Amino acid sequence: MDTERFGARRFPRTSPLLATSAGLGWSAVSAELRSSGTGDAPVVVPRHVEMILVVAGNPNGLVRRTVAEVCQTAVPRTGAIWLSPAGIGKQMSIAAPIPRTLHIRLHLELFDQLKEDFKLPMMPAQSIQHAAGISDGVIDAVGRSILSELTNETSASRVYVETASVMMAARLVQKYCDSGACALSEKSVHPLDRNRLGRVLEYIADNTAKEITLEKLAAIAGLSTFHFARKFVLAMGIPPGRYISQKRLENAMMQLTAGDLPLSEIAMNAQFSTQGSFTRAFHRATGTTPNEYRRRRR
Repeated sequence: MDTERFGARRFPRTSPLLATSAGLGWSAVSAELRSSGTGDAPVVVPRHVEMILVVAGNPNGLVRRTVAEVCQTAVPRTGAIWLSPAGIGKQMSIAAPIPRTLHIRLHLELFDQLKEDFKLPMMPAQSIQHAAGISDGVIDAVGRSILSELTNETSASRVYVETASVMMAARLVQKYCDSGACALSEKSVHPLDRNRLGRVLEYIADNTAKEITLEKLAAIAGLSTFHFARKFVLAMGIPPGRYISQKRLENAMMQLTAGDLPLSEIAMNAQFSTQGSFTRAFHRATGTTPNEYRRRRR
């Protein structure tokens, strides 16, 4: 694991690691799921914007955080959120165990892209507020969707997480920036018109058996990743990752019906790392296993 990016040394031994994005190829975001035990975490100066989402909380607990000699205390209820900007040190103390916490780091390039796209006069990654125990339905929903991709692989997990991380960064800049100078504007935003959308959908259809990145789709559309992700949802009603997963599932169904390709090859064509993960994802989507689906259509 890249300890500078998401170092295990930040956590006491009483906070075991349950799942990690290390090795998943996520480029703009890192995530860890932990069971947080009692104790003190050492002072850390984060390189990236950090967020902690309490997935399963403890209403009888208390988390104390000290930032620049200012103490913040909050109860770690389910759904509570802690935010930290990049480059400012902090120390945390946990008084009672917290069953599940999701630790997310949004890398600086996400905020650099927002600054460039919207001509922000400030450095947004360093301007996010220190917030403790807040409630935000948008962050909670996006964070839990990232957790779902962390613990349940799909054929488009990476591109979905890349999209979600852009949305998360935009939400933080929109609502939790220390200055109104970080407010987003709509200037110079190109629409995802029919021609742009058509090129993107054609590329996806021709490359479902290959890795598809958000950056590649945005480049085809001639937009930044942030603008593309938002415009794609407006045009199609779902994020790019979900659309890619649907297309790969449709192709897998056709392959199961049309021939005798082994499941391992169909799983590889759908961009799954193992046949087992493909079978689980196929069952979640259809309610049946690939073998059962093939038998019923013969």
